[in-house]
This record gives sequence, structure tokens and C-alpha cells, in this order.
Amino acid sequence: MNWIQVACMGAVLVLSGCASTENSSSWIYPPMAVPLQASIQQEIQLSRLDQLLLRSDIDEITRSKMFYERGLINDSLGLRDLARVDFTQSLNLKPDQSNVFNILGVYYTQNTDFDGAYEALDSALELDPKNQFAERNLAIALYYGQRYDQAYEIALKHYNDAPMDPYRAVWLYWIGLEIDPIKATEQFRTQYLQRVGEDFGWELAGVILKETPDDVFLKEIISGTRTNLALAEKLTEGYFYLAKRYQYEGDYSDAIALYKLAMAGNVYEFVEHRYAFVELGNIYKALREQQEQKIKEQAALKSE
Repeated sequence: MNWIQVACMGAVLVLSGCASTENSSSWIYPPMAVPLQASIQQEIQLSRLDQLLLRSDIDEITRSKMFYERGLINDSLGLRDLARVDFTQSLNLKPDQSNVFNILGVYYTQNTDFDGAYEALDSALELDPKNQFAERNLAIALYYGQRYDQAYEIALKHYNDAPMDPYRAVWLYWIGLEIDPIKATEQFRTQYLQRVGEDFGWELAGVILKETPDDVFLKEIISGTRTNLALAEKLTEGYFYLAKRYQYEGDYSDAIALYKLAMAGNVYEFVEHRYAFVELGNIYKALREQQEQKIKEQAALKSE
């Protein structure tokens, strides 16, 4: 991949994680952030919540909030099974929490339990029809569940509610590709050309459309980022959407590498980190089906 040839500037070596070797000076590792780790504040919060939840003099509403808060911390640390248990206990105590149903819907999507995802996200929207995150995540769940017409209908409404939001345009594009690739691409390009502001999401749109070369895109991330946290977040998004582009083009080997890079920063809270697992599963399934088809064709030729 040509973007691996990008030269890192010395001023951002520590942030980008770039390196070279004596035996191979013509290439470097792709830009990476230092993987995010648990902070002392998170560990203290977890310890305090663990102790408070042992008390018997706490009312159900307060206990529900504590389970929710502990679930959020566990989720940010990648402890999703523990987080899911906390969110479920929070709902058991207080069932009318749209945000909790939303994140459980994302979990179900990540585990390809699409019926569970639809039910959870529908519940989130019933409780709060204005929950924009739940609306987007429902469209994405339907997309991964291959219910493309329904996904597009929801994604289009979601986009029309805030047409200046680049992430809404990006997901409308991916979903639209499954229905009418030419129309989806033309529409997405028009949205990109009419963009307003300098939102990073529009930079993602530019590299998806190949308006921005991959190496230039990564150079801009490196040169324009001042903290490791920001670098990890931008690279998580950047590598994920680059991977989706390569995957759509049928370049599975590069897509697999990019999805793994998207997960390397440990930005567990980003949907791009979560859905990278789903995308990898889809690629492995496609490769397995291709191999099985090849075996059948070879067997048919031998029998002739």
C-alpha cells in the first residue's frame, strides 16, 4: 500500500510511533498512537462504585445510576461483558433509559445478534424518539443485518435532520452502495463538495472518495495532532474507513490490516473500533465462501 511509504516527521515520532530499520530504510511502520490505557482516575472510580454498590441503604434509582456509570467505565476499558452486565442491571432497576438500550443495541450488533440489536434500538427510540445515536445505530444494525432498504430509509432521515454532519453522510454512503452504487457515490461526492467547515469527518469523506490521497491524509493527521489521545481517535476512524474502502474494492488483505490498525489504539468507545470486529468477520466469511467455491469448481473439473 502506497501510504505505508509516508515519511514521518521527527517532531511527531513519539506520537506517531513511526520507525525504520537498518536493513529496510525504504519503508516505515504505519502511523500509530500509543494504545490507550486505564487511567488512575478510572481505577479509583471503579473502586468507589464497587464499594458503594455493596451498601444496602441506596435507593433503586441511585443504584441504577451507579450500575450505568460503572458500565460506562468498563466499556471505555474494553471490558464489554462486564459493562453489558452492569447496563442490564441498571435497566432492571430503571427500565426507561434510552441511552442504555442504545449501547446494548451496539453490543448486539457487534456480536451479530441483529434481532437483539433491532429490539434494543427500537426500545431506545420508543423511549426517546430524538435519540440521534440510537437512530444512526439502528440504521447501521440493519445495514450489517443486510436489510438495506430499511437501513437506507432510516439513514436518509438521519442525514436530512442534520445534512452538515459528515458522519451522517458517510454512513448514508456506505448503506447506499448496497442499493445503487452510482447514485450513492454521486450523492456523496456532491455532499462532500458542498461541505461547510473543517470537521475531521469531511477529511474522512475526502479519503473515502479518493479526493485526498491516502499518504496525504495520514500526513495531515500526524502534523495536525498534538496529543496521543487525539491521534488515537483520529487513526481509529481513519483506518476504519480506509479499510471499508479497500474492502469494497475487493482488496481484502489490505482491509484486514487496516481494520486491525483501527483497533490498535484501544479507543473502545468509538463505533469504528466496535464495528471493525463485524467487518473482519464479514471478510473472513467472504474469503471462506470463495475458497469453498474454488474447491467445488476444481472438483467439478476433475469429474469431467
